[in-house]
Amino acid sequence: MKVEKVKIKIDGTPLEVEKDSYILQAAESIGISIPTLCYYPHMTPYAACRICCVEARDGKGWSKIVTACNYPVWEGLEVYTYTPRVVNARRTNLQMLMRSCSPSPILRKLAEEFGIEKPRWGTGDYTCILCGLCVRVCDEVVGAHALSFVNRGFERDVATPFNLETESCILCGACAKICPTDHIKMEDIEERVLSHRELNLGPNAAITIPTRQAVPNVPRIHRDNCIHFKTGGCMVCADVCEKDCINFNDTDKVEELDVGAIIMATGFNSFDPTPLKQYGYGKYPNVISAEEFEQMNNAAGPTGGKILMENGEEPKTIAIFHCVGSRDKNYHEYCSRVCCMYALKFSHLVVEKTDAEVYQLYIDMRTYGKGYEEFYQRILDEGVNVIRGKAAEIIPASKHRSKEGDLLVQCEDTLIGKFREIPVDMVVLCTALESQKEAKETGRIFNISTGADGWYIEAHPKLAPVSTTTDGVFLAGACQGAKDIPDSVAQGGAAATQALKLLSQGEIFMDAAYAEIDEKYCSGCKICNDLCPYTAIDFDDENNVSVINSALCKACGTCVAACPVGAITARHFTDDQIYAQIEGILS
Repeated sequence: MKVEKVKIKIDGTPLEVEKDSYILQAAESIGISIPTLCYYPHMTPYAACRICCVEARDGKGWSKIVTACNYPVWEGLEVYTYTPRVVNARRTNLQMLMRSCSPSPILRKLAEEFGIEKPRWGTGDYTCILCGLCVRVCDEVVGAHALSFVNRGFERDVATPFNLETESCILCGACAKICPTDHIKMEDIEERVLSHRELNLGPNAAITIPTRQAVPNVPRIHRDNCIHFKTGGCMVCADVCEKDCINFNDTDKVEELDVGAIIMATGFNSFDPTPLKQYGYGKYPNVISAEEFEQMNNAAGPTGGKILMENGEEPKTIAIFHCVGSRDKNYHEYCSRVCCMYALKFSHLVVEKTDAEVYQLYIDMRTYGKGYEEFYQRILDEGVNVIRGKAAEIIPASKHRSKEGDLLVQCEDTLIGKFREIPVDMVVLCTALESQKEAKETGRIFNISTGADGWYIEAHPKLAPVSTTTDGVFLAGACQGAKDIPDSVAQGGAAATQALKLLSQGEIFMDAAYAEIDEKYCSGCKICNDLCPYTAIDFDDENNVSVINSALCKACGTCVAACPVGAITARHFTDDQIYAQIEGILS
């Protein structure tokens, strides 16, 4: 459908705009800024503040002061945005607003722009300018209809029905976000303190990009936080998306893909320290996990990158525990490899951001990577206290020691051979890396085995560290074992190289050893079909016999041993060959 356009001029600049669009939109399209307090592009213009007034002319002597936000353009319209008449009108309208409202930052800024040092009619003490943005955003965008104008004249105000809490309000915060004077503030009913447990609850924005390295690297809508899925309203994101990528009716779907190679990069889980009752995680408010501490240090996080206790104060002493859940016969006996280094990084961040005393409690300091030992030495030079010994227990500090710290860390310092009690304000638990809970189930799908610790088993620990016993399936990153970022990146590159090599070589060289079925003796019992771990055996319904795909067969011998009629033999591993080997050994 062709859009009808009209020709207008704004401050002498000719342009073509859509018919019935508004002056404010046309001015913005050519970079002319018109001040306004009550306009939002996704709502019906209201012209409550009248700060956006401009002078409209027809070029024949007619002129009029109009509000730019809701005055439609027409053919031949001439608009002037900064004539003495316009400036005087804006000054007058602003002073009338300030008469009943306190000089909020945005009003003071406008007053400075218009040269108003002392408002003609003085200033009020109320922060609401009755622009109606909050009411309209709640009605038109959110669709909750929780706010409305009440009373008349000087008593006119914005409120919920009968000034009571209403079930219509979904606490989305749109009214507070859009309020130009910060009259509306999102506050909890009762005063709350920082809760470290809630730092990782997830995003509270409706649309986020999970991480900078996310694949695919696109925004995602969180249904629980999206206004549209609560009220059926909003859809602002769909309006502003030029590519029409927003689909609120999109659903999960399963797709089947034919691929030549698969790279398993399922990652890891962080150990939950709750079962270690001696450390009081979840019991003592300032005993936190490494993930919670990392989130707190994030400049975009809830504390703005500040290290704070739950009472909002900065800790004076911090203890950092290594190997929580790893190198422990009760949980994971292996070393997680990354704990020592990120614990040292935490110490550096604490020293950099606070004046707190830092204690590192470790079993063995394993700084094996490039530059790692130098970083460890740097931490020592910064004055971090290192104690060789695993922490035994955390208990509340007694009254006479509470000034030194609310928590008491009991440990043995093996370097000096003494038992110590260290008062601290905060404890950070550096937890183990463990395999994904679904790793074993996922491994079955791809015929990959997992070890006792849950990590995927590679084809060979030295000669084929990224390959698996299933051809075309490769391992990358921490799904194969605990490892740090450089090792994960290197292994990912190696896995990708192996996959590309497989896809580009054109021909596949098969092993000489594989199983064969003699169709003359096959009874069609299908026992071998169910037992084959590599799904290499199909059933030929027409001939009522099983057929082996030699390209998939790994000559494991499972089917050979299970066949009740002896119809299956293993090439290069026949009974005659085995008998000959035994005879040769015994002769």
